[in-house]
Amino acid sequence: MGANVGGARHFAQRWARAAAGLGYLPLSSAETEEVLYGHTLRLAAAVQAESFSGRSGREVGRAMVTGHLTEPAVLDWTVCALGRDFLALVLPHLAAVPSARERISQLQGALAEGYARELRDRIFVQQSSIRQAAWSARDEAEQALRDSEARFRAMFTGAAIGIGIADVDGRITDVNQAFVSLLGYPVAELRALNVADLFHPDDAPGLYQFYLDLVDGKRDSARVEKRFYRKDGVPIWTDLAVSLVRHDDGRPRFTVAMVEDITDRYEMQERLRYQAEHDPLTGLPNRVLFFDRLASALAGSRQVGVCFLDLDGFKSINDGLGHGVGDQLLAEVARRLADSVAPAGHLVARMGGDEFVILVAACSGTDQVVRVAESALAALAAPIHVEGHQLTVSASIGIVESPAAGDNPIDVMKAADTTLYWAKAEGRGRWAIFDPVRGEQDVTRSALAAALPAALDRGEFVLEYQPITRLTDQRVTAVEALVRWQHPQLGRLGPDRFVGLAEETGLIVRLGRWVLEQSCRQASRWRAEHPDDPIVVSVNISARQVSDPHLVGEVAGVLTRSGLPPELLQLELTESAVMATGGEPMRALRRLAGLGVRLAIDDFGTGYSNLAYLRRMPIQVLKLAGPFVEGMRVAGPDGDRDERIVDALVRLAHALGLTVTAEAVETEEQADRLAALGCDQAQGWHFGRPAPAESITAVLSASRGRAVAGP
Repeated sequence: MGANVGGARHFAQRWARAAAGLGYLPLSSAETEEVLYGHTLRLAAAVQAESFSGRSGREVGRAMVTGHLTEPAVLDWTVCALGRDFLALVLPHLAAVPSARERISQLQGALAEGYARELRDRIFVQQSSIRQAAWSARDEAEQALRDSEARFRAMFTGAAIGIGIADVDGRITDVNQAFVSLLGYPVAELRALNVADLFHPDDAPGLYQFYLDLVDGKRDSARVEKRFYRKDGVPIWTDLAVSLVRHDDGRPRFTVAMVEDITDRYEMQERLRYQAEHDPLTGLPNRVLFFDRLASALAGSRQVGVCFLDLDGFKSINDGLGHGVGDQLLAEVARRLADSVAPAGHLVARMGGDEFVILVAACSGTDQVVRVAESALAALAAPIHVEGHQLTVSASIGIVESPAAGDNPIDVMKAADTTLYWAKAEGRGRWAIFDPVRGEQDVTRSALAAALPAALDRGEFVLEYQPITRLTDQRVTAVEALVRWQHPQLGRLGPDRFVGLAEETGLIVRLGRWVLEQSCRQASRWRAEHPDDPIVVSVNISARQVSDPHLVGEVAGVLTRSGLPPELLQLELTESAVMATGGEPMRALRRLAGLGVRLAIDDFGTGYSNLAYLRRMPIQVLKLAGPFVEGMRVAGPDGDRDERIVDALVRLAHALGLTVTAEAVETEEQADRLAALGCDQAQGWHFGRPAPAESITAVLSASRGRAVAGP
């Protein structure tokens, strides 16, 4: 989206009117407006560029000088309007984007820089011209004393910039009126001073060495920006150009200094620098200054602590009460944070939005950073009153230290961001400390999430099947399909490593579709091998899949393509997923049951256990949660208690007309006790571990062979 043409034209019109009211314009109003409209579009393009550069700002600043818009008030109006009105008028679609505001701040500095450089270069050319004229006049004075001296004196006296002449010992021998006006000393008093007497105390050592290098002949000229004291004690910033004049034999003769007062320009640059490094809403240092300070602290080989803070639930305040209230809240939060930790020498900065950061540059250890975090939380504990609203806010804080979190700003802040979200996940209103091991696990987890789509495209997923055995005759009646990821670097990964990631990213629908397709094809092959006694294939589906409006059609399509009868397909849902269904998902389950597909609840007994709701569900099978079955291995009261629970669940399921499958059966004793309780089926390592399809084929053949042979 480009610039708002009408807004850009309006901005240019205001710019032209301001320029006309603040100084002389060499062009007509219409011509000036057209030129400034072009500058407006150039600045808008820079803000929207994919890769930002301040070049356009510098070029516009230079163009203002070359266009004779050189009144300081015009620059001041331009910089202020750029920060205040530019986004709202020209790029309204970016007005609320933090990165756009940051680019505007950088463009302000770039424009002022270009303006200052062009103005300085113009003055330098003028100074060079004056200096050359002065030398020429001095040479001519030696040849024609009266005429040349008159010309030199006229130029020296009438120059708009201060000119001072000093001997090689630094004693001032002559000054013009501009020099006198600049420093506020009488001529006679200046002639009694040494140049070193005028140096600002903070600059004196370096400036005096600079002067000695000149008179020693180590350099012929130099140009610097330096401070001087006026006679009344007021410091001024100057653009100082000093040249050495030599005798014919090359010996230093005297120095000529040309001094221009640039205090206004310097102060403007300082204001712009402050704006570029501070947040306009809160007045705190912004991310630019924070990263600069963090880099300096890390480079100092000191232990550094960082508290990365984010307000909890700030979006609801912004959305519910408006951005005006939200801004006032942020300003008060910034004040409280600064009051609580800044007196101890810690830097508080606003990173953007409702994120703040505290830098403990000279950290004595974890305890100190924790105390800083707790001080920040305590500062926010009291309610904040904004426009008649009493607001209670809390914050989550991620605490990191170097070198544990890295030795460069990017790594440190990445670790801080990760730790901040650990704190949020643990309940908010608290702090969390960076753990490198957990951080590495998060990195690995993120890498796995990013690699999931390509892994599915490359066919890195495989299926294994675990037998489900009928307890009355020990025959395999079903298998559960279990997906594995054959990762090229990490080896075979179980579903606990990636299924949750697939749920979060939404890839679970596509992955589940692939598992369903492969499982049904394999079940169809087993049916062809055992047409008289086929087995059921059980496939896990997620809550997200149940909510997919295309699920029923996809299941029907897979059954048609594979040739598998619907009664040989069982879909497993977790108890929480089943109980959370309603509306369209519930209709989808009923339609699946209508197709003849079996539906099972996995891990029953650990979720909602809403029995009244369960009675209305089209469910055929309950799969008892593994912890109950595992408890039956324990002798004593605990084992007896779990056995009573299993007995109750089996009776309940049978009362509802459901089949019961027990999971995690690992011993023959467990199998016998389950059979005695009337449990219908079981699966677990006692009956067989998950294995590739070809291994299950052998198990099925053996099971069917035993059935034919009889007892």
